[in-house]
Amino acid sequence: MTVKTSNRIKNIKSKLLSDNYYILKKLSFDYLMTNGNWVNQMREVYDRGDGAGILLYNIEKQTVILTKQFRMPTLQNDSDDGFLVEICAGMLDKDNPEACIIRETEEEVGYRIKDVKKVYEAYTSPGVMTEKMHFFIAEYTDAMKVNDGGGLKTESETEDIEVLELPFKDAIKMLNSGEIQDMRTIVLLQYAIINKLVS
Repeated sequence: MTVKTSNRIKNIKSKLLSDNYYILKKLSFDYLMTNGNWVNQMREVYDRGDGAGILLYNIEKQTVILTKQFRMPTLQNDSDDGFLVEICAGMLDKDNPEACIIRETEEEVGYRIKDVKKVYEAYTSPGVMTEKMHFFIAEYTDAMKVNDGGGLKTESETEDIEVLELPFKDAIKMLNSGEIQDMRTIVLLQYAIINKLVS
């Protein structure tokens, strides 16, 4: 993570707390308040890289592709079982967001897409994380299906992803009932509603 400065920040000090999986640092710095006073502040910053996510939709079938997978932090909060319904998403490696989401789509849900449209990019939790998410949409057809998806099953990647092809109206019901609680998924489903991607 590159630490940037502005004319309201000085004396940034960084201490590595963990690099077990991603990078967690403790940053202390002096911050210039709007009243003109300098104050010392401390933040823990988690750097897991940037990500990309996509909503796949089929106009003819009036369906969308979502996934379901286990998320330990939700179980530690208030989820009954730790499983979330989500868009297909993944972390950027050394590729660009478009290449990343095309790769992730095939790995996670088994569809080989070529054309994607970027609709947003946004910080997911800027109070604690450096991550910026790149949001995409793309049409899919049955002819694009090349495998069953489910994610990578390697020594370093043990993904266990359930692929859900849902009627769009059912996905919206799940959104409105609170069954869908993943922020990235909410963003793209609302984009689909606002822009009338699927009737």
